[in-house]
Amino acid sequence: MIEQITVFLENEKGRLAALCRCLGNANINMAALSVADTTDYGVVRIICSDTHAALDALDAGGYRAIITKVMAIAVPHRPGGSADLLEKLDDLDLNIEYGYCFSTADETAIMALKISDPAAAAAATWAIEAAGFHVYDQRDLE
Repeated sequence: MIEQITVFLENEKGRLAALCRCLGNANINMAALSVADTTDYGVVRIICSDTHAALDALDAGGYRAIITKVMAIAVPHRPGGSADLLEKLDDLDLNIEYGYCFSTADETAIMALKISDPAAAAAATWAIEAAGFHVYDQRDLE
C-alpha cells in the first residue's frame, strides 16, 4: 500500500495551477495526478515520494487535504494487462472504489486503486504478487 494525497479544490480558474505551484515551490515531484470534478469542487489525487512534506506544504498553502492508502500495482503495458489484474482482484473478492493509471519509463503501467477493505487488500498482496504483478509500497516511490 502507498499513500495518496486527496485535495478538495474549488472549481475556479487557476486553482489547479496554484496547487501544482504550491507543491513545486516545496520541491515536491508528483508521480501521478488525477482530477475528478463535480459542479462546485474537484477532487485531486496525488502520488508523490514525500507525502508528508507535500501535505505540510498544502496545509501551509490553505488547501484541505488528507492522506489515503491505495494499492499501486504494476501491470504490463499491453492490451489486456489491466484486465488480467482486475480479474485477479475480482477472484480475491476485492472491491475497487476508484482507480486511475499512470505509467513509468519502462514497459509497465501502474494502477492506483482504492480498495474498499484495506486490510483485505494488504492480506491479498502475496496472492497478487504470486500472480505475477508487483505491488508497490511507499519505499518504491523514494
